[in-house]
Amino acid sequence: MAYENIILEKEEHIAVITFNRPEVMNALNNQTRAEFAQAIQDVAVDDSIKVLILTGSGKAFVAGSDIKEFNKTTPLGAHNIKRLGEMVEKLEKPVIAAVNGFCLGGGCEIAMGCDIIIASEKAKFGQTEINIGIIPGGGGTQRLQRLIGPCRAKELIFTGDIIRAEEADRIGLVNRVVSMDALMPTAKEMAKKIAVKSAAALKLAKQAVNYGMQSTLESGLKYEYEMYALALTLEDKGEGVSAFLEKRAPKFVGR
Repeated sequence: MAYENIILEKEEHIAVITFNRPEVMNALNNQTRAEFAQAIQDVAVDDSIKVLILTGSGKAFVAGSDIKEFNKTTPLGAHNIKRLGEMVEKLEKPVIAAVNGFCLGGGCEIAMGCDIIIASEKAKFGQTEINIGIIPGGGGTQRLQRLIGPCRAKELIFTGDIIRAEEADRIGLVNRVVSMDALMPTAKEMAKKIAVKSAAALKLAKQAVNYGMQSTLESGLKYEYEMYALALTLEDKGEGVSAFLEKRAPKFVGR
């Protein structure tokens, strides 16, 4: 697929997907969703890619769904809309959101599907769907409360308010806030730090954390131990132990 609304770049072991409709604040239309889904699949099957970074061009990360398509959307059509946050969450590789600007509605839902969120000081966040008479439909009512608690989530969803990066950091929605100039360097530095770890172990760790967010503590602990037991069988485990004992950097192979 030739991409028109996103940019997919690969550098060493890191992929970067940039939402690229700056004239409409990177609003999500059906074509953008389809292109993003294809790019995610491309990253998923490329064994050379260890970490994915998501960002946006212009003044926005993603400012929400393209309202022009709303009047054409039927209930069945809405059910079939690609849920991008879910795609990101299910990708078996770490995903970093480098939020450069407006991150609203569906954009906020995509960011919350990522494993780590780094925000520029100019970033703004919100679940603004209530302002046009609807509710979040891409995970906003579920992921937001898990990240910042139900009371704060309800306040943002019920009011449709937009908050600045500093407030998002204070309530635990993002990992850190940096200057705009430092945004991509910081994201890439973190991606490089993660990329040298065992890809197989990272996959198991991501699965364990994500499972735990949707389960009881007892069930989550059981699942964690299952993932831990699998990790003990990895070739990378043997390499990691040997490297530690020999006081050298490990050379992981991802299995």
